[in-house]
Amino acid sequence: MTGGGELGWNPGEWTDDTAMAIPLLRAAAEGKDLRREDVQDDIARRWSEWARSATGLGAQTGAILASAEPTAAGLRRAAQEYHDSHGGRSAGNGSLMRTAPLALAYLPNPFALAEAARAISDLTHADPDAGDACVIWALAIRYSVLSGDLDVRIGLDALPAERRGLWADRIEAAERSVPADFEHNGWVVEAFQAAWASMRNVRLLMDVDHSEADLLRQSIENAVRGGRDADTVAAITGALAGARYGVSAVPAEWRSLVHGWPGLRGADLVRLGLTAARNGRQNRNQWPSAPRVDYSAYGDVSTLVRHPHDPKVWLGAVGALDALPDEVDAVVSLCRVGPVQVPDRIREHLEVWLVDDPSPEKNPNLEFVLYDTVDAIARLRAHGRTVLVHGATARSRTPTVAALYSARHLGRPMDEVLLDLQRVLPAASPNEAFMDALRPRRIWQGY
Repeated sequence: MTGGGELGWNPGEWTDDTAMAIPLLRAAAEGKDLRREDVQDDIARRWSEWARSATGLGAQTGAILASAEPTAAGLRRAAQEYHDSHGGRSAGNGSLMRTAPLALAYLPNPFALAEAARAISDLTHADPDAGDACVIWALAIRYSVLSGDLDVRIGLDALPAERRGLWADRIEAAERSVPADFEHNGWVVEAFQAAWASMRNVRLLMDVDHSEADLLRQSIENAVRGGRDADTVAAITGALAGARYGVSAVPAEWRSLVHGWPGLRGADLVRLGLTAARNGRQNRNQWPSAPRVDYSAYGDVSTLVRHPHDPKVWLGAVGALDALPDEVDAVVSLCRVGPVQVPDRIREHLEVWLVDDPSPEKNPNLEFVLYDTVDAIARLRAHGRTVLVHGATARSRTPTVAALYSARHLGRPMDEVLLDLQRVLPAASPNEAFMDALRPRRIWQGY
């Protein structure tokens, strides 16, 4: 995330792990069956084109992509030749690192998911260990998306019967370990084990006592601190952690920075991921497919006022995006917006996953999201930015975040804050869950 290193990464630039997942994600977002040969041919072509200028490409995958005809059959032949020429040992971690989009593509069908995970792994990794790992991890991701729980053993029955006990032992060994114990994490088995150890033992390895939502961040940081092939272990970990804790648990600082080949950003991954989970079904007039999200049915969306305690923070409704003051150079969106809704001149745009609904299931990481968001606003201000914070109508989300920003970062008493905000936003009426989060006893607790 800081950039640099021997390969000269930009801050927040994803590596080959995510880059190789992009063609899979795009195919899934188009509703394609990734088990089909013609779909795999297109994936092979895209990988081969990317590999010509890719940075940090793994040795095994790089050798196969460089030598193979850019078709699915060509890749499989090259993968088998590589396997045979290396004594039947070709279980690098390169297929496991990219498997996550498959889980979204086959949420309704675990049997099809297991088939697709092994088939896509086989394109570059003929070793059965690689295919097994992809099947187990993809099924664990699917289970977490659907249930909100973690169970990496859920996929063991999808393996050949003679290999289930071996993998059960490997999982058990991971649960007795920490990521740094796996010194050969370029091997898919130890990459798998290090990733599971990063999550399974996260509370033991946490630097401080945070909320459950922060387990995503800490799991990924545990993976990185394990060392060696850290970006791949972190990518594997992040896929399952994201499935379990959700996009709202991803820190704002990460979401605002992350980007990579072929010119996508974090918000693009969210949109593609949601469309993939819907099996490619899109409504061009609704989020996430619509270029602009229309909130006119909600009433007046033109509100735009200065924050009563910080004149460099503007508060508004979504219509304010069409009438931005020239001084505004950063936007924090608390409601869903389309990719062309924020003016092109705005280079710092944070999209927050916050639903205006008091039901706990709608905002499972509510307090984390609120505190993380106001901390992001404070960082923008510290860098000299003038910030617009907007929701759909500036009645619930906007005053909630504005109040918490004042209390947490400007040291204002909450009672005073709420009164001052009521004067500039007379229609403000945060829902009961938001109001509960603003109680003074919570302002500094645990974050």
